[in-house]
Amino acid sequence: MLRLSLALLLATTATGVAGARADDGEEAEGPVASATVSAKAPAGKASKSRGRRSSRGVSKVAGRVVPDSRLRATPPPAPSGKVRLYSIAAREDVEVNIYNEDGSYNVEALSQVSHILRCKRTDSEKDIEPRLVTVLSHVYDQFGKRLEIVSGFRNQRRTSSHHFTGTAADIRVPGVKATKLRAFVESLDAGGMGVGLYPRSGFVHVDMRPPPSYRWIDWSRSNPNSPDKRPPRGVKRRQS
Repeated sequence: MLRLSLALLLATTATGVAGARADDGEEAEGPVASATVSAKAPAGKASKSRGRRSSRGVSKVAGRVVPDSRLRATPPPAPSGKVRLYSIAAREDVEVNIYNEDGSYNVEALSQVSHILRCKRTDSEKDIEPRLVTVLSHVYDQFGKRLEIVSGFRNQRRTSSHHFTGTAADIRVPGVKATKLRAFVESLDAGGMGVGLYPRSGFVHVDMRPPPSYRWIDWSRSNPNSPDKRPPRGVKRRQS
């Protein structure tokens, strides 16, 4: 009986990780309990979760834990601090420098970034993790074009999402292939990052998380009515 219960638990966990799907042009983020996955990964090798087909035959999510040998040995040098962001949902644009002259974070600039990355369904805001904003500045330095925000903070029912905690963003860079954008973001990872590619929607997800780092590709179709993405009960959607 104990063996049967354990087998059922492992099967349920694997299904939850591999079967996560992207909705409304937004990501499934890989496993939330990353440490559980990494504990089973052989030393020096990436742990892979095979993609699964849904009942409709829609394509899959395929992900893996990134071994330390594939990460940067040291964090990248600080970016310029400059970043220009455009919210696709709100049609708003902001250009700031997230650093003060002494290299500390500029609180007002971070506040403006948090405003641009506010929840597109409810207009509510949450402070965005400064490390994530630093990554966005790196991207801006690299490509010299504004970053289009597909999704930032999400005030949603699934509170385990990195979007809910203000540590994730789904981004595009006009004229830059999503695969090229993903490759550059991955090159910044010295540990503790999630990077996902969404070929059908043409964007890249990036988040800051506890180690280990995680990578995935999500081929699933958009589902704007997913219960996970709906605002908490009692919270009204913003008026279009």
